[in-house]
Amino acid sequence: MRYPQGGGLTAERQQFREELRLKAAERFAESEASSVIAKDLRVSVRSVQRWRQMWDEGGPRALRSQGPASLPRLSEKQFAQLEAELAKGPAAHGWEDQRWTLSRVKTVIGRRFHLTYTVQGVRKLLVRNGWSCQVPARRAMERDDEAVAGWVKEVWPCAEDSRRPVEPGSSSRTKPDSP
Repeated sequence: MRYPQGGGLTAERQQFREELRLKAAERFAESEASSVIAKDLRVSVRSVQRWRQMWDEGGPRALRSQGPASLPRLSEKQFAQLEAELAKGPAAHGWEDQRWTLSRVKTVIGRRFHLTYTVQGVRKLLVRNGWSCQVPARRAMERDDEAVAGWVKEVWPCAEDSRRPVEPGSSSRTKPDSP
């Protein structure tokens, strides 16, 4: 992800960017070229051109930060309720196995809160709140770990030694001892 919180800028970074835009606005009033402003502020010329257009239409006020592009649709209280629902497990919500998938979490959000999320939106929501993807190890239910450990100690070394010994020789089958 681009930003540390999984989306959006920190308050300090928003403030820094707003200050850059306002510095550019002061220079717009002096009719400086966009390329000169971009070089001095270490931003792209296209950004300065966009800022100039916004400044032309609404003045310096148009360059002020408008906050985050979007707010999370689930409040912290609702997310706590979602976590409680997830803690009950998939079986409590009608699924046979014990795996939470993004599409299942999406379904629970839709049923519980009457909100529609995309699968990627669910992933971002979970990551933003400290959840991570967990993939279960694929192992047979009947697996006997002690038998596997014994096989690795006793049988595998014998199977490894049964290979043909590596000796210098020829790669030719018709002349096995040719140089």
